[in-house]
Amino acid sequence: MQSTGGSMFKALVLDQVDGKTRSEIRQLEETDLPEGEVLVDVAYSSLNYKDGLAVTGKGKIISAFPAIPGIDFVGKVASSADARFSAGDEVILTGWGVGERHWGGMAEKARVKADWLVPLPSGMSARTSMLIGTAGLTAMLCVLGLEKGGVTPDQGPVLVTGASGGVGSVAVALLAKRGFEVVAATGRTSEEAYLRKLGASEIRSRDEMAATPRPLEKQRWAGVVDTVGGTVLARAIAETLYSGTVTACGLAGSHDLPVTVMPFILRNVRLQGVDSVSCPVPVRTEAWQRLQSDLDVELLGDLGQEIELEQVPDYAERILRGEVRGRTLIKLSS
Repeated sequence: MQSTGGSMFKALVLDQVDGKTRSEIRQLEETDLPEGEVLVDVAYSSLNYKDGLAVTGKGKIISAFPAIPGIDFVGKVASSADARFSAGDEVILTGWGVGERHWGGMAEKARVKADWLVPLPSGMSARTSMLIGTAGLTAMLCVLGLEKGGVTPDQGPVLVTGASGGVGSVAVALLAKRGFEVVAATGRTSEEAYLRKLGASEIRSRDEMAATPRPLEKQRWAGVVDTVGGTVLARAIAETLYSGTVTACGLAGSHDLPVTVMPFILRNVRLQGVDSVSCPVPVRTEAWQRLQSDLDVELLGDLGQEIELEQVPDYAERILRGEVRGRTLIKLSS
C-alpha cells in the first residue's frame, strides 16, 4: 500500500500474514482509497457479526487484502462527482459488499459509489442512524416482511430469536411498538430485564428453541423473526400458526435448515428470506423512513455502546462469542 498524496486519515486495515488475518491501525491518504464518485468523512461505523468474522479471520468475508472492514457507516459528503450528492450532505451506507469486496467504514474516510448511499432521514442524528445501522435496517426489513405476509397483532404472539443481538434487539422494540406480543428467545437469559424493557412479554431460552423439533409442533407463533438459522429456525417453522410468516435473516447458529415441507404444505406457512446487502434503494428508503417513525429513540441508549477504532479487534472476538449486547458503535470523527 503506497501513499502518494492527499489528506491523511486513520483506518483499521486487515491483511493476511502466513494465511492468518491481522489487523492494524494505520495512517492512510485519500489516494489510497478505491474508486467511487463520493468521498465521505465518516462519523460512525458499527461492529456487526459479519464484521467480527472479517476482523478475526474466522469467516471468509474479505475477498482481497489489504482491506478496511465495516459493512455500514454514516458521515458527511466531503466531495462528490454525482449530482445527487453535494458536500455537506449527511449519508448512510449499508450493504453492497462494502467491508467485504470494497473497503468499508472502519476508517475516518471512505470513497464509494453514489448508488450505494441513502440520505440520512430528516430529524435522525448520525449517531442514532448507526445505533440502528445494518442490524436495525435488517430488523425493519423483517418487520416489513411480516406485514406483507399479513401478520397482525391480533393473530397471536411473534417470536424473535437471537433477541439479545443487534437485529433481534431492534426487532423486539419495533414489534412491541406496533402492538405485537413479542416472545424473545435468547442464549443469554440474564438479559431478561433488558429485553422486557425493549418490549418483550416473555423470554425463552435458546436451549429450549434448539431442541430438535418434530415435523409439526404445537402452533404458537403468528410470525417469526429469526436471526439464528439451524435447528432454532426449524423449530420456529414447525411451531408457526396456520398461514403465519417466518422471516429469516441470519445464520449465527447454523446455515443448515433441518426442516420438512410439512409446515409449508399443511399449515400454509410462508418462509421469507430477508437480504439487506443488495436490497433496492426504494425499499431501503422506505425502511429508513419507517425506522425514523416507528423506533422509540429513547430505547436506543439501551441498544448500544460506543468504542474506539483501537478496541475493534477485542470486541470482534467478543461478538463472535455472543458476549456483546445490542449494537456496538465505532466513533471515527465528530
